[in-house]
Amino acid sequence: MQTEPFVNLFGPLDTALQGQIEIVLLALVLVNMVTRFLAQRRYVDQYEDDGVDAITRWIPHEATNLVLVLASFYFLTVQQHGGMVMSVLVVGMVITDFFEFESRKVEARRDLPLDRPKAAIGAWVLALLYVLFQVAFTGSIDSLI
Repeated sequence: MQTEPFVNLFGPLDTALQGQIEIVLLALVLVNMVTRFLAQRRYVDQYEDDGVDAITRWIPHEATNLVLVLASFYFLTVQQHGGMVMSVLVVGMVITDFFEFESRKVEARRDLPLDRPKAAIGAWVLALLYVLFQVAFTGSIDSLI
């Protein structure tokens, strides 16, 4: 099986990662789920304490979304096919997350209990499954063991 030549497009970043972007993406996807859970708890607490107008976006979760998008775009420069699929999944997850936040605000305005972001969690699961596939079949896990 012939492997792709390693392209050194981003210099120090490529040297630091040394082909381990799949592991970085896996870690970022897992951190994103933790921040998603914490953000949802924060939204519920804000709503119960101060009402609808107090619900604001949680910066750590938005930051993990941004870093995950940038990492998936970097992955696109390393592996074109895998990077394109991962980028589409991550951008779809971020867009879904944006609309899920707005739907939480609508629920709060209608005095409904805040529901979990089911669509964003579903998009997250797809991203997790794909990054696990990439880790398992690109051999990046072998170099860590």
